[in-house]
Amino acid sequence: MAGRSRALSFLAWLPQGALIALARALPYRARLAFASGFARALVTLVPGLRRRVEGNLRLIFPAMPAAERRRIRSAMADSFGRTMIEVMTRRAFQARHAWTGPTGPGWDALRAARAEGRGALLVSGHFGQWEAVRAALMANGIESGAMIRPVKNPFLNADYLANVEAGGKPVIGRDGAGIRELVRHLKGGGIMAVLLDQHTRRGAPIDFLGHPAPSGTAIAELAIKYRLPMIPVYGTRQPDGLHVAVEFEAPIPSGTPESMTQAAADSLAARIRAHPGQYLWLHRRWKKRFDAGT
Repeated sequence: MAGRSRALSFLAWLPQGALIALARALPYRARLAFASGFARALVTLVPGLRRRVEGNLRLIFPAMPAAERRRIRSAMADSFGRTMIEVMTRRAFQARHAWTGPTGPGWDALRAARAEGRGALLVSGHFGQWEAVRAALMANGIESGAMIRPVKNPFLNADYLANVEAGGKPVIGRDGAGIRELVRHLKGGGIMAVLLDQHTRRGAPIDFLGHPAPSGTAIAELAIKYRLPMIPVYGTRQPDGLHVAVEFEAPIPSGTPESMTQAAADSLAARIRAHPGQYLWLHRRWKKRFDAGT
Protein backbone atom coordinates (compact mmCIF):
# COMPACT_ATOMS: atom_id res chain seq x y z
CA MET A 1 0.00 0.00 0.00
CA ALA A 2 2.88 2.36 0.85
CA GLY A 3 4.48 1.63 -2.53
CA ARG A 4 1.21 2.41 -4.35
CA SER A 5 0.84 5.66 -2.43
CA ARG A 6 4.40 6.68 -3.32
CA ALA A 7 3.79 5.85 -6.97
CA LEU A 8 0.64 8.01 -6.99
CA SER A 9 2.56 10.84 -5.34
CA PHE A 10 5.22 10.56 -8.02
CA LEU A 11 2.63 10.70 -10.80
CA ALA A 12 1.02 13.73 -9.18
CA TRP A 13 4.42 15.40 -8.91
CA LEU A 14 5.45 14.82 -12.54
CA PRO A 15 3.56 17.78 -14.09
CA GLN A 16 4.58 20.00 -11.17
CA GLY A 17 8.21 18.97 -11.52
CA ALA A 18 8.06 19.53 -15.28
CA LEU A 19 6.71 23.07 -14.83
CA ILE A 20 9.40 23.90 -12.27
CA ALA A 21 12.10 22.45 -14.55
CA LEU A 22 10.79 24.53 -17.45
CA ALA A 23 10.81 27.69 -15.35
CA ARG A 24 14.36 26.97 -14.15
CA ALA A 25 15.54 26.61 -17.74
CA LEU A 26 14.33 30.13 -18.63
CA PRO A 27 16.36 33.33 -18.22
CA TYR A 28 15.66 35.03 -14.90
CA ARG A 29 13.16 37.69 -16.04
CA ALA A 30 11.36 35.24 -18.33
CA ARG A 31 11.23 32.73 -15.46
CA LEU A 32 9.43 35.19 -13.21
CA ALA A 33 7.07 36.25 -16.01
CA PHE A 34 6.25 32.60 -16.73
CA ALA A 35 5.52 31.88 -13.04
CA SER A 36 3.39 35.01 -12.80
CA GLY A 37 1.35 34.13 -15.87
CA PHE A 38 0.82 30.55 -14.77
CA ALA A 39 -0.33 31.60 -11.29
CA ARG A 40 -2.70 34.23 -12.70
CA ALA A 41 -4.21 31.67 -15.06
CA LEU A 42 -4.72 29.16 -12.24
CA VAL A 43 -6.44 31.62 -9.94
CA THR A 44 -8.65 32.87 -12.76
CA LEU A 45 -9.62 29.53 -14.30
CA VAL A 46 -9.86 27.15 -11.32
CA PRO A 47 -13.27 27.79 -9.69
CA GLY A 48 -12.24 26.67 -6.19
CA LEU A 49 -9.25 29.01 -6.08
CA ARG A 50 -11.18 31.93 -7.54
CA ARG A 51 -14.01 31.34 -5.06
CA ARG A 52 -11.61 31.27 -2.10
CA VAL A 53 -9.95 34.55 -3.05
CA GLU A 54 -13.29 36.20 -3.76
CA GLY A 55 -14.69 35.03 -0.44
CA ASN A 56 -11.77 36.36 1.57
CA LEU A 57 -11.80 39.71 -0.21
CA ARG A 58 -15.55 40.10 0.21
CA LEU A 59 -15.23 39.29 3.90
CA ILE A 60 -12.49 41.84 4.57
CA PHE A 61 -13.53 44.52 2.04
CA PRO A 62 -17.33 44.14 1.73
CA ALA A 63 -17.77 47.45 -0.09
CA MET A 64 -15.02 46.81 -2.62
CA PRO A 65 -16.18 46.89 -6.27
CA ALA A 66 -15.91 43.65 -8.24
CA ALA A 67 -13.40 45.20 -10.66
CA GLU A 68 -11.07 46.05 -7.78
CA ARG A 69 -11.36 42.52 -6.39
CA ARG A 70 -10.35 41.17 -9.79
CA ARG A 71 -7.38 43.55 -9.89
CA ILE A 72 -6.23 42.44 -6.44
CA ARG A 73 -6.71 38.78 -7.35
CA SER A 74 -4.48 39.23 -10.40
CA ALA A 75 -1.86 41.19 -8.44
CA MET A 76 -1.85 38.53 -5.71
CA ALA A 77 -1.31 35.74 -8.24
CA ASP A 78 1.48 37.73 -9.91
CA SER A 79 3.30 38.27 -6.62
CA PHE A 80 2.76 34.72 -5.40
CA GLY A 81 3.90 33.15 -8.67
CA ARG A 82 7.07 35.22 -8.66
CA THR A 83 7.73 34.48 -5.00
CA MET A 84 7.35 30.73 -5.35
CA ILE A 85 9.69 30.41 -8.33
CA GLU A 86 12.19 32.64 -6.50
CA VAL A 87 11.94 30.24 -3.56
CA MET A 88 12.31 27.19 -5.80
CA THR A 89 15.38 28.74 -7.48
CA ARG A 90 16.79 30.07 -4.24
CA ARG A 91 20.45 30.28 -5.20
CA ALA A 92 19.69 32.31 -8.32
CA PHE A 93 17.52 34.69 -6.29
CA GLN A 94 20.22 35.01 -3.64
CA ALA A 95 22.89 35.71 -6.25
CA ARG A 96 20.92 38.52 -7.89
CA HIS A 97 20.65 40.44 -4.59
CA ALA A 98 17.25 41.69 -5.77
CA TRP A 99 16.37 43.62 -2.61
CA THR A 100 17.07 46.87 -0.77
CA GLY A 101 17.75 46.93 2.94
CA PRO A 102 17.48 45.69 5.56
CA THR A 103 16.19 48.95 7.02
CA GLY A 104 14.12 50.00 10.02
CA PRO A 105 14.41 50.05 13.81
CA GLY A 106 14.06 46.29 14.10
CA TRP A 107 17.26 45.82 12.10
CA ASP A 108 19.19 47.71 14.78
CA ALA A 109 17.40 45.70 17.48
CA LEU A 110 18.37 42.42 15.80
CA ARG A 111 22.02 43.38 15.56
CA ALA A 112 21.99 44.49 19.20
CA ALA A 113 20.54 41.13 20.28
CA ARG A 114 23.22 39.30 18.29
CA ALA A 115 25.95 41.41 19.89
CA GLU A 116 24.64 40.30 23.29
CA GLY A 117 24.58 36.63 22.21
CA ARG A 118 20.77 36.46 22.27
CA GLY A 119 18.48 34.93 19.70
CA ALA A 120 15.52 36.60 18.02
CA LEU A 121 12.14 35.75 16.52
CA LEU A 122 11.29 37.35 13.18
CA VAL A 123 7.55 37.29 12.56
CA SER A 124 5.74 37.96 9.32
CA GLY A 125 3.05 36.53 7.07
CA HIS A 126 2.42 35.40 3.51
CA PHE A 127 2.92 38.91 2.21
CA GLY A 128 5.14 40.10 -0.63
CA GLN A 129 8.39 38.15 -0.93
CA TRP A 130 8.66 36.77 2.60
CA GLU A 131 11.83 34.76 1.86
CA ALA A 132 13.67 37.95 0.83
CA VAL A 133 14.07 38.68 4.54
CA ARG A 134 16.26 35.64 5.12
CA ALA A 135 18.08 36.30 1.83
CA ALA A 136 18.96 39.83 2.98
CA LEU A 137 20.15 38.48 6.32
CA MET A 138 22.37 35.90 4.64
CA ALA A 139 23.86 38.63 2.45
CA ASN A 140 24.80 40.38 5.70
CA GLY A 141 26.43 37.27 7.14
CA ILE A 142 23.48 36.34 9.38
CA GLU A 143 21.84 32.92 9.14
CA SER A 144 18.17 32.55 10.04
CA GLY A 145 16.25 29.34 10.35
CA ALA A 146 12.65 29.00 9.23
CA MET A 147 9.53 27.30 10.56
CA ILE A 148 7.44 25.79 7.76
CA ARG A 149 4.57 23.46 7.02
CA PRO A 150 5.79 20.68 4.73
CA VAL A 151 4.25 20.26 1.28
CA LYS A 152 2.04 17.15 1.18
CA ASN A 153 3.65 15.61 -1.91
CA PRO A 154 6.97 14.08 -0.74
CA PHE A 155 8.73 14.62 -4.08
CA LEU A 156 7.78 18.29 -4.27
CA ASN A 157 8.50 18.70 -0.57
CA ALA A 158 12.06 17.38 -0.95
CA ASP A 159 12.75 20.02 -3.62
CA TYR A 160 11.03 22.74 -1.60
CA LEU A 161 12.89 21.86 1.59
CA ALA A 162 16.28 21.88 -0.15
CA ASN A 163 15.63 25.38 -1.47
CA VAL A 164 14.36 26.73 1.86
CA GLU A 165 17.42 25.25 3.60
CA ALA A 166 19.65 27.03 1.07
CA GLY A 167 18.40 30.23 2.69
CA GLY A 168 19.43 29.20 6.21
CA LYS A 169 19.10 26.43 8.76
CA PRO A 170 17.51 24.92 10.71
CA VAL A 171 14.26 24.49 8.80
CA ILE A 172 11.76 22.99 11.21
CA GLY A 173 8.15 21.86 11.26
CA ARG A 174 5.32 23.10 13.45
CA ASP A 175 4.95 19.88 15.42
CA GLY A 176 6.32 19.03 18.86
CA ALA A 177 9.72 18.02 17.51
CA GLY A 178 9.96 21.30 15.64
CA ILE A 179 9.14 23.32 18.75
CA ARG A 180 11.81 21.46 20.74
CA GLU A 181 14.38 22.19 18.04
CA LEU A 182 13.24 25.81 17.94
CA VAL A 183 13.83 26.16 21.68
CA ARG A 184 17.35 24.70 21.38
CA HIS A 185 18.11 27.03 18.48
CA LEU A 186 16.90 30.14 20.29
CA LYS A 187 18.68 29.26 23.54
CA GLY A 188 21.88 28.96 21.52
CA GLY A 189 21.49 32.51 20.23
CA GLY A 190 19.88 31.56 16.92
CA ILE A 191 17.39 33.47 14.80
CA MET A 192 14.14 31.99 13.53
CA ALA A 193 11.72 33.37 10.94
CA VAL A 194 8.06 32.42 11.44
CA LEU A 195 4.95 33.20 9.36
CA LEU A 196 2.14 33.65 11.89
CA ASP A 197 -0.85 34.03 9.56
CA GLN A 198 -1.99 30.41 9.42
CA HIS A 199 -5.17 29.04 10.92
CA THR A 200 -4.57 27.24 14.22
CA ARG A 201 -7.44 25.01 15.30
CA ARG A 202 -6.94 25.59 19.03
CA GLY A 203 -5.51 29.09 18.73
CA ALA A 204 -6.44 32.28 20.52
CA PRO A 205 -9.24 34.37 18.92
CA ILE A 206 -6.93 37.04 17.48
CA ASP A 207 -8.46 39.82 15.39
CA PHE A 208 -7.01 39.86 11.89
CA LEU A 209 -8.23 42.52 9.48
CA GLY A 210 -11.37 43.02 11.52
CA HIS A 211 -12.41 39.37 11.94
CA PRO A 212 -11.46 36.66 14.44
CA ALA A 213 -8.74 34.36 13.10
CA PRO A 214 -7.60 31.60 15.51
CA SER A 215 -3.86 32.05 15.97
CA GLY A 216 -1.15 30.23 17.89
CA THR A 217 0.57 32.13 20.69
CA ALA A 218 3.57 29.79 21.14
CA ILE A 219 6.02 32.16 19.44
CA ALA A 220 5.07 35.04 21.73
CA GLU A 221 5.31 32.69 24.72
CA LEU A 222 8.89 31.82 23.75
CA ALA A 223 9.76 35.50 23.27
CA ILE A 224 8.52 36.23 26.80
CA LYS A 225 10.09 33.18 28.43
CA TYR A 226 13.55 33.68 26.95
CA ARG A 227 13.43 37.50 26.78
CA LEU A 228 13.93 37.62 23.04
CA PRO A 229 12.95 40.39 20.64
CA MET A 230 9.92 39.53 18.51
CA ILE A 231 10.40 41.62 15.39
CA PRO A 232 7.88 42.08 12.54
CA VAL A 233 9.70 41.92 9.19
CA TYR A 234 8.48 42.24 5.60
CA GLY A 235 9.70 41.95 2.04
CA THR A 236 7.50 44.28 -0.02
CA ARG A 237 7.68 43.66 -3.75
CA GLN A 238 8.35 46.79 -5.78
CA PRO A 239 6.36 47.90 -8.86
CA ASP A 240 8.89 46.40 -11.30
CA GLY A 241 8.08 42.94 -9.94
CA LEU A 242 11.78 42.15 -9.58
CA HIS A 243 13.01 44.04 -6.55
CA VAL A 244 11.96 43.80 -2.90
CA ALA A 245 12.26 46.27 -0.01
CA VAL A 246 13.20 44.46 3.21
CA GLU A 247 12.00 46.32 6.30
CA PHE A 248 12.29 45.50 10.00
CA GLU A 249 9.72 47.17 12.24
CA ALA A 250 10.37 47.95 15.90
CA PRO A 251 10.23 44.91 18.22
CA ILE A 252 6.82 44.18 19.68
CA PRO A 253 6.63 45.42 23.30
CA SER A 254 6.62 42.66 25.89
CA GLY A 255 3.19 41.76 27.24
CA THR A 256 0.93 38.74 27.36
CA PRO A 257 1.21 36.10 24.64
CA GLU A 258 -2.20 37.18 23.35
CA SER A 259 -1.35 40.89 23.25
CA MET A 260 1.95 40.27 21.47
CA THR A 261 0.32 37.95 18.94
CA GLN A 262 -2.37 40.58 18.38
CA ALA A 263 0.30 43.23 17.83
CA ALA A 264 1.95 41.01 15.21
CA ALA A 265 -1.40 40.52 13.47
CA ASP A 266 -2.06 44.27 13.54
CA SER A 267 1.36 44.94 12.00
CA LEU A 268 0.68 42.50 9.16
CA ALA A 269 -2.85 43.87 8.68
CA ALA A 270 -1.46 47.39 8.18
CA ARG A 271 0.88 46.10 5.46
CA ILE A 272 -1.97 44.28 3.75
CA ARG A 273 -4.25 47.29 3.78
CA ALA A 274 -1.46 49.35 2.21
CA HIS A 275 -0.69 46.68 -0.43
CA PRO A 276 -3.66 44.26 -0.67
CA GLY A 277 -2.39 42.75 -3.90
CA GLN A 278 0.66 41.37 -2.11
CA TYR A 279 -1.19 39.21 0.40
CA LEU A 280 -1.89 35.52 -0.22
CA TRP A 281 -5.69 35.61 -0.20
CA LEU A 282 -5.74 31.90 -1.05
CA HIS A 283 -5.35 31.01 2.63
CA ARG A 284 -8.37 29.63 4.49
CA ARG A 285 -7.52 32.09 7.24
CA TRP A 286 -11.02 32.74 8.52
CA LYS A 287 -12.58 29.36 7.67
CA LYS A 288 -15.70 30.78 6.04
CA ARG A 289 -17.55 29.85 2.84
CA PHE A 290 -18.81 32.34 0.27
CA ASP A 291 -20.24 32.36 -3.23
CA ALA A 292 -17.80 32.98 -6.06
CA GLY A 293 -19.08 36.47 -6.75
CA THR A 294 -18.12 38.21 -9.98
